Amino acid sequence: MAKLVGTATWEDLQKAEHERAFVVAGAMKADLLADLAKAVQKAAVEGKGLEEFRAQFRDIVQTHGWHGWTGEGSAKGEAWRTRVIYQTNMATSYAGGRMAQLKDGRFSIWVYKHGNAKDPRPQHLAWDGVALPPDHPFWATHAPPNGWGCTCRIRGANSAAGVKRAGGDPGKDLPKGWDAIDPKTGAQVGIDKGWDYKVGAAAADEIVTLMAKVPKMPAPIGAAFVDALPLTPQARLMEAFGSFVSTSLATHVDQSFMIIGALKPAWIQAAQVQKVTVASAEIAMDDLGIQHTFRETGLVTAVSTKSRTGVQPKTSALDIAWFRHLPDHLRHPRAVILDQRKKTPAFLLVFDTQPDNSVIVVEVDVQLKKADGILNRVASGRKITLNDLHATLGMSGVVQIEGAKL
Repeated sequence: MAKLVGTATWEDLQKAEHERAFVVAGAMKADLLADLAKAVQKAAVEGKGLEEFRAQFRDIVQTHGWHGWTGEGSAKGEAWRTRVIYQTNMATSYAGGRMAQLKDGRFSIWVYKHGNAKDPRPQHLAWDGVALPPDHPFWATHAPPNGWGCTCRIRGANSAAGVKRAGGDPGKDLPKGWDAIDPKTGAQVGIDKGWDYKVGAAAADEIVTLMAKVPKMPAPIGAAFVDALPLTPQARLMEAFGSFVSTSLATHVDQSFMIIGALKPAWIQAAQVQKVTVASAEIAMDDLGIQHTFRETGLVTAVSTKSRTGVQPKTSALDIAWFRHLPDHLRHPRAVILDQRKKTPAFLLVFDTQPDNSVIVVEVDVQLKKADGILNRVASGRKITLNDLHATLGMSGVVQIEGAKL
């Protein structure tokens, strides 16, 4: 459900691309894909499932004028189509999250568990209970789901007793011919065409690489893409940012950066009303910005940029634990302000009041013309008083574009 990709047929995207994309064969509009991705995610998060998605599906395809999709025109065809879209994207998204959990848990044994489908595939039943180390070749091609509608799972363990608790059999061997190729599909026997890859592995490892593509997208498409990211990629992005922060505080500035989020579609539209058209939607953070945010706090340990002896600690510095979660915070500001006082416009993202009655303001400078290496960047992050924030709002060229009145 992460990347919004329109495909003419499902075969246009195969293997690892399934997990990195919200796949709807035949849907070619970015806004349509974004709405369908949000509908799947909303139905899942609220626990309403397939029927809730079906209700939204009808409204979405009508709003966007999507026609010609397989199953259109009959109740049975629509039921089939919505089930395939919902289950396929939910299954691959779940697998991405599960693979991340297995890696984070550092389990020494993975156990294949059949999903108790009504019409089970014989091969999937034969693999049920098999316990193998994570680096066994089996997982490179047989990590579930292994086809359309497959509900098999992987469970982690660290001992023979743990394997049994996970429903596995420590003494069970893989059936002979488990890696034989079916000439009809080009995949191993028992695996549907295009599903012979480790679902979730790429999603767990490549979210940072995926975010690096946002600057190349038009602003509305990049914003919709990031806005539709489900929880698992968000968590991986935040984990990667935490590591980037630690490295940036401990090493000399070398102009390295990381894309940690994006402007929201609504902010881009509101800015256009104010005659500000941004070129792209990414929000980047660089090592210099991180060191600047925590200067004179004692947290910057890089030899050439340590705090100066005798200088008082910076009282407006952000809490480092809060800052490490910045990719998540960027998705939920209390208010958004457009500041056009400088040559380069900026979005001021305001976050909840702190115990000392201050608010956190993260300033994101944005670009109106795209050039290689020039990104929308976090220019600063600081705590300020509500009075100072109100004074800023009273200045010419500053307008609040989202959130309750400050």
